[in-house]
Amino acid sequence: MKHSYRYLARLTLIMPLVVAALVSFTSASTAALIKIGFFAPESGFAAADGQSAYDSAKLAVAEINKAGGINGRQIQLINYDDASDAKQAVSIATRLVTQDKVDAVVSGSYSDQTLAAAPIFQRNSIPMLAAYAVNPGIPATGRFIFQQDFNGVVEGKAAAVALVRDLGVTKIAIVAIKNDFGTALVQGFTTEAVALGATIVATDFNQFGEKDFTPILMRDQAKGATGYFMVEYYSEGQQFLNNWNTIGLSLPMVGTEGVDSTTQFFQPVGAQANGLVFTTPFNRDSTEPVVVNYIKDFTATYGYAPDMVGATTYDSFLVLKNAMMKGTTASQIRDGIAGVMDFVGVTGTILKYNTTGEVVKAVELQIVKDGLPHHYGIVDDPAVITP
Repeated sequence: MKHSYRYLARLTLIMPLVVAALVSFTSASTAALIKIGFFAPESGFAAADGQSAYDSAKLAVAEINKAGGINGRQIQLINYDDASDAKQAVSIATRLVTQDKVDAVVSGSYSDQTLAAAPIFQRNSIPMLAAYAVNPGIPATGRFIFQQDFNGVVEGKAAAVALVRDLGVTKIAIVAIKNDFGTALVQGFTTEAVALGATIVATDFNQFGEKDFTPILMRDQAKGATGYFMVEYYSEGQQFLNNWNTIGLSLPMVGTEGVDSTTQFFQPVGAQANGLVFTTPFNRDSTEPVVVNYIKDFTATYGYAPDMVGATTYDSFLVLKNAMMKGTTASQIRDGIAGVMDFVGVTGTILKYNTTGEVVKAVELQIVKDGLPHHYGIVDDPAVITP
């Protein structure tokens, strides 16, 4: 019995030390993690884009961690679904800052949600990369906010170069989704197309869920349109092409990254989209190892080919990794992103980020052949691609 008391006494003395050691070890392990916040529309009308973005985020983090992380520290991805709702994006941003205490953030969402969340990260000095949101107001939020995809005005200008200079269209009809994405691209396109000598014969905006573009197409034909600029997302883009083919139109047409979706546009539309040229940051035919490996690994992991939403998200994590290798304080990450030059990613070579935080890189032109997107050309004129 005396031995039992002696054992218990020793155990009573040892246990607090063991518990303290475990707490210390757990705290040290948690502190070693680099937390990157992520939000995307993983439910709702844009769920396909959200899934593509989230899949690429998971792939990037897994590959970085497998390769040793950031100077030996592993990345923890903290993900939320914003359901394409700006109010939810605000709540998510607040939680990422106050509860999750992230080191950096990648937005895998649209412009409305990203624009709503950006001021929260800026006020708290949390670096954020907007993967594919194109509103110029996003990087204008402040010095901690960056744009991974070229802004809508730049993309619109590049589309004008493709339609007017490359395809020779001089009488253009524009049909665009009525939101900040559509407005920004139409603005850039109109300015550049007119400067190149073309005439805009009609500009029509439509709402989400548009079911019939036939009346617009018929009016445009009456006005003498010889080519089209189509700024739609994948659902409306499908409907536009259905009406286009039903009427039997055979005119040059340039679209945008809004239709650059593997599962929601290229697979269901297929050869009906043959001949469509569209602006995008993603060249599937690139021979750069980083692109080849990304396409191979993504397809093998998820069972479908990646699209531009996934590609720009993946690149955002590559840029963050590059920045964080030089330091992981907020200022070091921010300065690391701002200092990027000639960085080869899966969406081409990032020449730099300008002083506002907007990316400067060439705009890829893809064309649909046999139902699949392929390289058509690039727009790399500094006067066009520099915001």
